[in-house]
Amino acid sequence: MEKKRNWKEYNERLVRRGEILISMDFIENWEKELEEMNKNKRGRPYEYPNSFMQFLAFLYIAFLPFRQLEGFLRGLSKYIPKLKAADYTTIFKRLKKIEIEFPLQELDNDIIVAIDSTGMKVSSRGEWIRHKWKVKKGWVKVHVAVDVKTKKLLALEITDERTGDGKMLQPLIKQAKRNSKGKKIRSVYADGAYDSRDNFNFLDKEGIEPIIKTRKNASTRARGSPARAEKVREVREIGYEGWKDKYKYGNRWAAETFFSGIKRTFGETSRAKSIEGVFQEVKLKFLFYNMLLSL
Repeated sequence: MEKKRNWKEYNERLVRRGEILISMDFIENWEKELEEMNKNKRGRPYEYPNSFMQFLAFLYIAFLPFRQLEGFLRGLSKYIPKLKAADYTTIFKRLKKIEIEFPLQELDNDIIVAIDSTGMKVSSRGEWIRHKWKVKKGWVKVHVAVDVKTKKLLALEITDERTGDGKMLQPLIKQAKRNSKGKKIRSVYADGAYDSRDNFNFLDKEGIEPIIKTRKNASTRARGSPARAEKVREVREIGYEGWKDKYKYGNRWAAETFFSGIKRTFGETSRAKSIEGVFQEVKLKFLFYNMLLSL
């Protein structure tokens, strides 16, 4: 019997996400945090603590461009005397380099991972540029590894739109292993874009079971990858539908669910002008959404 969701508890959790992310706790620790940040620092000392910049990063991602963000801080500082308003140039420079860590999360000893990619628009005019000028322009690709059980992010890589999905499996798994703090990855779900001998060999070497859709015309001979040939023969024996049921291939949609949540919450368009800025803005969207899921 399917367990019913406690809607009251679920609604309260959603409400608290906003309350915690817009927390002003950084004001009380302002001086202490700056003192730690500037200890043994060469050159000009920091004027604003990292916790304040993380607060501004969320406001920028969710609501306001840089100049409006400066105006918002000016208005807010009238009501909070301890708040020191930063100018938009300083905000821009700090957010360009800010690092948001993956939040610690409770993981099973055997992690099941879903891997996939999605496109994010460089600007709101990106699709128009592609259509009018017939060029591949206006998108970046985001590659993720998601924990199937918690639906939370374990790894994140951002590339240009020309990078093939299959090439990103290995760096995603290596990053997921680091972020899972020594937990073992038991299996990996991925679609046919990740079907390659190199990927099957890599997962076999790591002791990870590949649940990857193989091509219909895939050879049952090893041809450099006995691990892949074994999976191809299994699909031939029990059929694709039987293989899907046996390995619960629907778990692969954990990554798609994560993408859907990102785009509904923060949109799929970046305001940044430079490619470095686009990469950073998209990265912050994904990491902040992952933080929301952890609250």
